Amino acid sequence: MSVTPVASSDTTEAAEAAVEAITGAAGQEVTFSLELSQDQKDIRDWVHGFAADVIRPAAHEWDEREETPWPIIQEAAKIGLYGFEGLAQFFADPTGLSLPIVNEELFWGDAGIGMSIMGTALAVAAIFGQGSGEQIGEWIPRCFGTQDDIKVAAFCASEPNAGSDVSGVRTVAKFDEAANEWVINGQKAWATNGGISDVHVVIASVDRELGSKGHAAFVVPMSEAKGISQGSKVSKHGLRASHTADVFLDDCRVPAGYVLGGKEKLDERIARVREGKKNKSQAAMQTFEASRPTVGSQALGVARAAYEYALEYAKEREQFGRKIIENQAIAFTLARMKMEIDAARLLVWRASWMGRNQVPFENAEGSMSKLKSGEVAVWVTERAIQILGGNGYTREFPVERWHRDAKIYDIFEGTAEIQQLVIARAISGMYIK
Repeated sequence: MSVTPVASSDTTEAAEAAVEAITGAAGQEVTFSLELSQDQKDIRDWVHGFAADVIRPAAHEWDEREETPWPIIQEAAKIGLYGFEGLAQFFADPTGLSLPIVNEELFWGDAGIGMSIMGTALAVAAIFGQGSGEQIGEWIPRCFGTQDDIKVAAFCASEPNAGSDVSGVRTVAKFDEAANEWVINGQKAWATNGGISDVHVVIASVDRELGSKGHAAFVVPMSEAKGISQGSKVSKHGLRASHTADVFLDDCRVPAGYVLGGKEKLDERIARVREGKKNKSQAAMQTFEASRPTVGSQALGVARAAYEYALEYAKEREQFGRKIIENQAIAFTLARMKMEIDAARLLVWRASWMGRNQVPFENAEGSMSKLKSGEVAVWVTERAIQILGGNGYTREFPVERWHRDAKIYDIFEGTAEIQQLVIARAISGMYIK
């Protein structure tokens, strides 16, 4: 292939045109930017201050106690960080970035306490995403309570034999026509805030023959419903300041209107499925798909905490007459830690923007963000322990707690293996098993 030389005059004209185009574009409105707005920066700094001043000093104590830090949740409520208005403000950001920013900062403070503050949001997301306007107005404020009477909420989907396999749910809801009530029976497992919540959002099957397409979400208020009780509280490896427990439903009765979206819409949806018509995602997966980027941002907060601590430690710790960061092995590890955190954050922000602006996750971008962030959190916290050496393995230093907290992000709301399966199905268009 031959290349025709360009005359010098033509080259000059082309260069001048390029310069003119570049300088002209400088005055145009920018449609793409990674710069946070001033409001987003203010929110980030506000939450970071709370995490540094209130959460971090209490993190070790509540991790050891393995109890819900009610006083800290109340402090968060006093400043508007915990509550319907605050969460609505974060959700309202048209870029979708405020919520992951808030989560990253909270979980930078401590993941267990952060989950105690943000765990309610999963139930809220289910009500907001699937509930009617009336249900949203009634139940979401009750998830939080008031500053004087703090409440939390629980999303109950997993079961002893139905974790990653959501279609394996055995909890059943049957409608009692005579009483105009739903009767729910089953056991839920690993429920954040399970049993200590006023509002429980419970995933149950209304038609077992339809598998996951026969699921529905029900609001079960602890203060009103009979037949709901807390089972065993789980003693966990990490996130120990966050309450996790089984929830039992034994002939638990709730009014007909407590199914999210309303009974009439549920009946219509089930009828369409029985006729073989296409339908939207089933109840549990709708909630998980929306929350995965936020969960990824939580993992980022844990990873960033460990990286920053290890960096400062390496700059101060001396061995063999010099700072350990002067060793390439340490310096290069820290460089990769920073790079991996930043790369994961970009995936989280992309998925958060897409979700907020209703851009379809055609390549499972939500799962990508959660998968990458979870893997980064585990790897970064492990490297932080290595950099601290023996100190990193003791409870006198926080990196071992961060390492314990990080591991759950490879597991809950879809294991790493499930996320890869979701991504593989999305990119191939095939039902890979």
